[in-house]
Amino acid sequence: MPSSRKNQKQKKIKYSYPNRQNRNKIYITIGIIAVAAVVISAFFVFGHSQSNNSPIVYAPAPPLTSPASEYSSNGTQVLLITSKGNIIIQMRDDKPITTQNFVKLVKQGFYDGTIFHRVMVGFMIQGGENQSINVSSIPDEIGNDNRNLQYTIAMAKTSEPNSATSQFFINLVDNGNITVNSSGTKFDSVYTVFGTVISGQSVVNAIANAPVTTNPSTGEDSQPVHPATIIKAIIIS
Repeated sequence: MPSSRKNQKQKKIKYSYPNRQNRNKIYITIGIIAVAAVVISAFFVFGHSQSNNSPIVYAPAPPLTSPASEYSSNGTQVLLITSKGNIIIQMRDDKPITTQNFVKLVKQGFYDGTIFHRVMVGFMIQGGENQSINVSSIPDEIGNDNRNLQYTIAMAKTSEPNSATSQFFINLVDNGNITVNSSGTKFDSVYTVFGTVISGQSVVNAIANAPVTTNPSTGEDSQPVHPATIIKAIIIS
């Protein structure tokens, strides 16, 4: 038990008022302590919140050059009437230079009577060669959504950039990760994909599986013995 003397001292302290000067010093001291307490509390509250709960800021993603829906249902469609059957190709709206070049050549009848002159099972079929008409080259349109997936159609070209003219190929498989040179450049970053086969995949396969012989110019076993012909190319929508 505490002694009564202690209680008496507490009473004296409790009821003994300091003079005005001492009282002001006490008020100032209390005020400084209060302000310091507020500042320290704010530091711990907001500092802790910022370090643990603030959202992570990421660098903005690069803008896409292709729409989220790769093939628009309203895009231009081309019918290839071939000696093996019909193929319908739907153009990509986001590759305007390549698409317009192809559509222009179709309207001119450029592809009528041409053949699929290069065929490689498990790779692609290539056509669109017409040596009687000179076609200017067009710029590549690669973008961020350029995928050489199965049954997509892309522009053939030389090893030089922006060298595509009229020749095209239809991918028989996903060729996107094929390396095209010693630097490790991938297929998708070289060949512009501008459409897809939406009907006639079996015709594409029939063309691909036809017998081939060695091409005397390249030494490649890709020259069809009886090449499939594009009898006529027509814009249907």
